[in-house]
Amino acid sequence: MRGSVPRGAGGRRPGARTAGLPPWVFVPAAVAATLVALPVLGMLARVPWDRLPGLLTTDSALAALGLSLRTSVAATAIVVVLGAPLALVLARTRLPGLRVVRTLVLLPLVLPPVVSGLALLATLGRRGLLGARLEALGVDIAFSTAAVVLAQAFVSLPFLVLSLEGAVRTAGGRYEQVAATLGARPTTVLRRVSLPLLLPALGSGTALAFARSLGEFGATLTFAGSLEGVTRTLPLEIYLQRETDPEAALALSVLLVAVAVVVVLATHRTRR
Repeated sequence: MRGSVPRGAGGRRPGARTAGLPPWVFVPAAVAATLVALPVLGMLARVPWDRLPGLLTTDSALAALGLSLRTSVAATAIVVVLGAPLALVLARTRLPGLRVVRTLVLLPLVLPPVVSGLALLATLGRRGLLGARLEALGVDIAFSTAAVVLAQAFVSLPFLVLSLEGAVRTAGGRYEQVAATLGARPTTVLRRVSLPLLLPALGSGTALAFARSLGEFGATLTFAGSLEGVTRTLPLEIYLQRETDPEAALALSVLLVAVAVVVVLATHRTRR
């Protein structure tokens, strides 16, 4: 019949936005979305918006924000430089012991942050496995800005490795094999073929690592302490303000939420 729209299997129009899900699936999906959204909305409802600019521009808030941004950028750079090669090795090689390495690398995902901080302190603290030897050489890491960077890198590294390793496995190696057949050296193949293919995954993994570094609390507090201007990052400042000035803590929390939203949107856009 003229003007009729062709239908696919089941009488649905081609291209219709449906996955053929049973109706009951939407009930737990709505509950899950509410479970995440409701606390955030509750926090936003209690923020003193009229005092927000003043609360965000205090000396302690600006110092904590600046320190968080600097250390998060440094930690993310370390994660990218070290994590990208590690993800390639885990995805493309068959060396013995890689399963153990992968397990250890992903361990910070499930460890409580305080345990991660204790592990770093037991290794790099003044009486730690390596810290005592480093102190003899005049290098003191624990309870310094460097400790903040290491704590952030420790907990955020798995995010980049997991994201990039999955992308490498999904992409396969056919393009690299063709380039190698044409005589390209391994470094050239990596630079001209592999990295351009993996840029979206690298971008999303980098954004996730930065967001995780910016929000790190437990490992930083345990390994680096809370010294204003030295190790007191924005999450630590929020924790301290929660006891003395709850409104300031809410204002600083809104700032972290805004950064997280930007990172999530950027990650989703990069993956698309």
